[in-house]
Amino acid sequence: MTGMHVGRFGDPSGRPVVALHGITAHGGRWRRIAEEYLPGHRTLAPDLRGHGRSSHNPPWTVERHAGDVLALLDDSGIEEADVVGHSFGGLIAVHVTRMAPERVRRLVLLDPSIGLPSGDTLGKAHAALSQPSWADPDEARDVREKGWPEAYPGAVDDEMDHLVQGEDGRWRWRYEPAAVVTAFSEMARTFVTPTVPTHLVVATRAGIVRPVFVNACRRDLGDDFAVTEIDAGHLLYLDRLDETGAILRDWLGD
Repeated sequence: MTGMHVGRFGDPSGRPVVALHGITAHGGRWRRIAEEYLPGHRTLAPDLRGHGRSSHNPPWTVERHAGDVLALLDDSGIEEADVVGHSFGGLIAVHVTRMAPERVRRLVLLDPSIGLPSGDTLGKAHAALSQPSWADPDEARDVREKGWPEAYPGAVDDEMDHLVQGEDGRWRWRYEPAAVVTAFSEMARTFVTPTVPTHLVVATRAGIVRPVFVNACRRDLGDDFAVTEIDAGHLLYLDRLDETGAILRDWLGD
């Protein structure tokens, strides 16, 4: 993919990790976890196509996103990496392991949005057609702070660089609404399971991960599959930084 913006954290000579964010987000959200829990790793955190400072051009299918990840590995001279995916990023990560299993050593799925009921995703897709905007950054910050009551201190400060002012003078988060609508459609597709050792982390308050997916992973991966449940909402790596970071550190190794 040309025009991919990538955050790079940790030791450039360390074991590579690719961290994939969810819809409306950006790669910079991985900075705290990468620096505090994976400092010996070489963490690459791209803005997905349609998000942040990466190209917003279509297509926005899961296969295209997975292809972008593999292109990032190629461009970075990386033969094999660990992959971490949150929400829609988890769906992409699973498909990376299906497209090129030899390129992924281990996988962590943080409350992945996989095989969701189509009725649920339809309503969310409709809502995503209208992108919220604010008169100034302070207004956007206030809304974010109220929406993230359990996020780690400084999370909202880190988020402010994700804002951009449009030609109409209004401020919006950096993402393409059409890409988000497409993502909700992709979340409703029939799920597939990963092909590499996988640690699934479930946010119990979110109700996103379906038992049928968990059972299928157990069946297909056997001893190469682990599950951890955390009493939290969907934004695990913001709301439960220490617990999530410890899981990544232990599963991916020092």
